Amino acid sequence: MAKTDPETLPYRPCVGALVVNGDGLVFIGHRADGPEEPEGPGTWWQMPQGGIDDGEDPLEAVYRELYEETSIRSVRLVAESRDWIRYDLPPELVGKAWKGRYRGQTQKWYLLRFTGEESEIDILTPGGGHHKAEFNAWKWAPLEELTELVVPFKRDVYRRIVAEFADALK
Repeated sequence: MAKTDPETLPYRPCVGALVVNGDGLVFIGHRADGPEEPEGPGTWWQMPQGGIDDGEDPLEAVYRELYEETSIRSVRLVAESRDWIRYDLPPELVGKAWKGRYRGQTQKWYLLRFTGEESEIDILTPGGGHHKAEFNAWKWAPLEELTELVVPFKRDVYRRIVAEFADALK
């Protein structure tokens, strides 16, 4: 089988949500991936994120993705990342993840303030009829811990997001 050249593949357009509660802690979910997933079994935490549908506005996409992964609807927009942030998949995942169609992701991130009750959060049967739970556990984590909890190839993205949103979180 020929190896996929990442230079020939586009980036997948996506959005991400840094959801912060009243105590300044950030929502993170533990990945529920099985061993059959290209990235392997979920062994890391991440913030809600996902693809943008054709013709969908990125802000609409972040609200949809957040609801589909967490059932959260009670949020207020605080800030939007200045730029789209890209990351590349590790070479061993190129050609496997996302059916081999992308070399990585280009993401627009949003800082959202959670305004609801924790009882609203449901990761096991999330909203929107999402076919499969993305997370099998969740917690509120300090901003400083985010980069250590995520899979290594996404750490630079998380460092940039944390740095960019730090002032807005004060």
